[in-house]
Amino acid sequence: MPVNFLGVFAKSPIKPIEQHIDKIQSTAELLLPFFEAVKAEDWEKATELQKSISQSEREADTLKHKIRMRLPGGIFMPVQRTDLLEMVTQQDKIANKAKDIAGRVIGREMRFPEPMHDTFSAYLSRCIDAVKQAHKAIHELDDLLETGFRGREVTLVEEMIKELDRIENDTDTMQVKLRRQLLDLERELNPVDVIFLYKILEWVGDLADLAERVGARLELMLARS
Repeated sequence: MPVNFLGVFAKSPIKPIEQHIDKIQSTAELLLPFFEAVKAEDWEKATELQKSISQSEREADTLKHKIRMRLPGGIFMPVQRTDLLEMVTQQDKIANKAKDIAGRVIGREMRFPEPMHDTFSAYLSRCIDAVKQAHKAIHELDDLLETGFRGREVTLVEEMIKELDRIENDTDTMQVKLRRQLLDLERELNPVDVIFLYKILEWVGDLADLAERVGARLELMLARS
C-alpha cells in the first residue's frame, strides 16, 4: 500500500525517516540469503536475490527523495532540518552499498574459497548487526522528540550508539582476520578474482561503517540539542 507522506508528516516529521531506515535494514538483510546462495553456487537464486536488493534500494531511494522534498522546514523541533536530511543521506548509502555488493558478486560470479565460508558468514552477520543497531537507534527518534531530547531517553540512545561503535569495532577486527585468510590463499586463486574479493570484504565492512555514521549523526543531534 503506498504511503501518504503528507499525512504521515502531519502526524510526525520523524515517521518517514523511520520508514526509510526500515527499508534500509530490509535491503541489507537480503545479503544474508544472497551470500548463502552464492556459497551454494546457486546462481539462479542469487540473481533473483540480487534483483530484489536492487528493487529494494530503488524503493529506499524513492523514500529518500520524498523526505527531502516534503520534510517541513518551518516546524518547531529541537533538531535542525539539515541534520535530519544528512542522516537520511547516510542511511541511504547503506542500501546503495548492498546493491553494489550484490551486483559486483553476480557480475563476476564470485565466491569466497571454502576455508573462508564460516568466517565470512560471521563477518557479514556482524556487519548486518550494525545496520540493525542503527535501525534500533533511529526508532527512538519519536521518543526523543517527545522528551525534547532530554532525560533518560537521551541516555538510552547514547548507550545504543556506544553499542553500535562496539559492533563496528568487531567488524574491523574480523575484516583483518579475513584479509589474512585471503592472503594465505592467494596463490591458489585467480589474481583478478583476488582483487575483487578484497574489494567485497571492504564493501561489506562499509555497511558497518555507514551504520556507525548514522549513529554519529544522531549523536551530533543529541549534542546540539
